[in-house]
Formats: sequence, structure tokens, C-alpha cells
Amino acid sequence: MRAEMALLRILLSLEYMETLRPLPQTESDEREQERLSYSIHEAAALLGVDYFSVYRLIQRGKLRACRALRGKLLVPRSELLRLLKTT
Repeated sequence: MRAEMALLRILLSLEYMETLRPLPQTESDEREQERLSYSIHEAAALLGVDYFSVYRLIQRGKLRACRALRGKLLVPRSELLRLLKTT
């Protein structure tokens, strides 16, 4: 009886571990990586800085951004790559 319970615990823990494995990438994940522009918060996360630092880079002319609908600032992916290459 005790061995059966131990075996059941092992099987349950293995099933639980399988649920924690990362799911394979889907097309939407691949498209997410190929985005053309990012919001200020997303750009800050990619650069590893605070979002206000991205605003300052834009104000100083070191990073180009464009306005989207409703005035939202978007940073082109090419600008982020350019900034990373120069630093």
C-alpha cells in the first residue's frame, strides 16, 4: 500500500512537471518577435531602462519615435537596433 502511494505521488509530480514545461512557439509568438515598433514601456523593457529614460532619449533626439493613434508614441524596431549598435 505504501509503495503504491509513493508511486502515485511520483506519477502525479511528473504530470505536474509536464504542465510547467514551456509550450512550443506558435506563429503568434514568432510574429511578436518580428514587430515593427514598440511602445515606450516595451522599448524600455527591451533596453533594460526605466520608461522615462526612453522619453529623455526621444527628447534629446537620440531615439526617433512616431505618434500612433490617440497620440501614443511608438519606437521603431530599427531605431532600437541602431541605438544598441552605437552604445
